[in-house]
Amino acid sequence: MRAKTVKNIQDPIRLKKQLLIWSQQFREIVFMDSNDYHQNYSSYDCVLAVDAFTSIKTDYHNAFEDLKQYQQTTKDWLFGYLSYDLKNDIEVLNSNNFDGLDFPDLFFFQPKKIYLLKDNTLEIQYLTMCDDELEEDFIAIIETQDPKPKTQNPINIQQRISKDNYLEKASKILKHIHRGDIYEANFCMEFFSENTTINPLEIFQKLNEISKPPLAVYFKNNKQFLLSASPERYLKKVGEQLISQPIKGTAKRFIDLIEDEKSKNKLSQDPKERAENIMITDLVRNDLSKTAQKGSVKVEELCGIYSFEQVHQMISTITSKLDTQYSAVEAIKTTFPMGSMTGTPKVSVMNIIEELEETKRGLYSGAVGYFTPTSDFDFNVVIRSILYNQEKEYVSFSVGSAITSGSIPENEYEECLLKAKAMLEVLSCRQFTE
Repeated sequence: MRAKTVKNIQDPIRLKKQLLIWSQQFREIVFMDSNDYHQNYSSYDCVLAVDAFTSIKTDYHNAFEDLKQYQQTTKDWLFGYLSYDLKNDIEVLNSNNFDGLDFPDLFFFQPKKIYLLKDNTLEIQYLTMCDDELEEDFIAIIETQDPKPKTQNPINIQQRISKDNYLEKASKILKHIHRGDIYEANFCMEFFSENTTINPLEIFQKLNEISKPPLAVYFKNNKQFLLSASPERYLKKVGEQLISQPIKGTAKRFIDLIEDEKSKNKLSQDPKERAENIMITDLVRNDLSKTAQKGSVKVEELCGIYSFEQVHQMISTITSKLDTQYSAVEAIKTTFPMGSMTGTPKVSVMNIIEELEETKRGLYSGAVGYFTPTSDFDFNVVIRSILYNQEKEYVSFSVGSAITSGSIPENEYEECLLKAKAMLEVLSCRQFTE
């Protein structure tokens, strides 16, 4: 079904740039970059998939069953995304908030052309219908030059929820917590710009450069783009093993090394940050247990501290062994949406945040990734990401933080602004309207 060849690459960093630039000619693109970040569960340094042979695009109705049928019938590489609003396919929930982006709830495609880079080895896989183009394409890729940068017009970024409104809504969530309705809620707000044109490639390159995250993604489906600097893995499957790595807990980076180390140590000891991470770790353990072989759910690391270019993060790693009666898609459905972007208990929280948030989350806090022909998969969490509908000229990014009983609304608001910093920077905002 696929012709495969392997190339030895002298300069993998340059090749990654060339692959991304060369890919821009195609209607469908998924480009994933680990940015050489040291992580235990990375299969590739970079993956590029382009040009759909087949695809599936749907709203949330029966979405997981449709995806399962598509994945099991195709038995090939599939790349795409699951939006947060697939929650409505799993539970009796709805999504009635404003949607300026208008992305489908689910989109996957079977690419004609795939590039898999690990260290200095590039594996190329083409469907046999186009394998005669493989060598010609490879020559074109290694001859690709950086395009000339274009001037970005000033962008007026607006905030969907004002500071005062945010504080009021966060206080309402605290009341729910103090009443015992919920324990923790991930509350998000949108930043947006209307009637705006951006260069998605340039914006992604800037965002990736200043963030260098391990699960970066450039996604394109015709006129719809995701430019993601995500540091978080949602779920990965390797054989029978499932791996989830929720992030909960954030602290500032500092240029001064002593201050930076203090910030890191403070995060590791912070009772509030540890509590929110442990609650979500427990939720993920429970989610994984639904499809796990008996006694196989393990917390491999609890509240580990990892440093990224913009922030320090607290990350836990939970693993399980998938029971053979469950499919790959069922393993995803029983853990979706990811606990780090919802809260606990999940369904109660999702009802409350639907009521208090003012934007449909869509692809934000969903997941982007791929299935392999052997039903393995790897998906990130869509955070620290810019979404762009070129046709509607609408640019959007959202940020959030976890509200727990120990939360101070003003501090949660500041955490949101900290997470928004990189996106605001790369969009070259000359004006920010709260």
